[in-house]
Amino acid sequence: MQASRECGLTGRSARAGAGQARAGVDPAGTGVTAAKMSVGRFTLVSVISPAVTTRAPSEYGGMPLAELEFAVVDLETTGWSPEAAAITEIGAVRVRGGLRQGEFASLVNPGTPVPPGIEDLTGITDCMLAAAPKLAAVLPGLLDFARSRVLVAHNAPFDLGFLVAACGDCGLTWPGFTVLDTVMLARQLMDPDEVPDCKLGTLAGFFRARTAPCHRALADARATADVLGWLIGRLNQRGIHTLGQLSAWPDVLTSSPH
Repeated sequence: MQASRECGLTGRSARAGAGQARAGVDPAGTGVTAAKMSVGRFTLVSVISPAVTTRAPSEYGGMPLAELEFAVVDLETTGWSPEAAAITEIGAVRVRGGLRQGEFASLVNPGTPVPPGIEDLTGITDCMLAAAPKLAAVLPGLLDFARSRVLVAHNAPFDLGFLVAACGDCGLTWPGFTVLDTVMLARQLMDPDEVPDCKLGTLAGFFRARTAPCHRALADARATADVLGWLIGRLNQRGIHTLGQLSAWPDVLTSSPH
């Protein structure tokens, strides 16, 4: 993608995440430590708690939901299907017991212009992406960040479709995550008198999430993580305390293909 010299990383939005990582800032406010991995002039932020214990997916079933660590992911893309569009931004948050354990974020150069309608929706421009790393440089870091966690997304088939396709394009093996879809979970738990729909913005507003979704990957992942915490609280009220108990709702909890 061609861009003028001033399009690179001169914008404050393009520099913000990298500046936090270099300074050792904890963007989640959790008191945990910050590490960084640089890809070109971009830095992928990984804030990791030293107390985290990971488990293999087969061990999830009987674990209390409060003890599970989830990797909440959100993507921004140039369109609506992986066959015709590409990823422009990845954001992810690791959360356990309602506390953020780590964050991952990067813009991604899609190698194709951002359509005007998508630019209006997300605010992500060709100039912002001109110096961003290609997907092959970013995706392994995301997979490592989420590995051995339960993957969470709001409308999970959308994000999974792009991620599985991206692994194929990059010659990477998809790990085969256990996946929880917060849209489907909300449809099981929310009363129609409470909310008119289960869109992320609607749920985040209802639960007064700490971060408002805005069609940017990290902000939307943070909002989804907050919504997940409130939905888990409702599960507890219904006597549902483990991931295995969610198997009665197959649209909520799935195993993505390897």
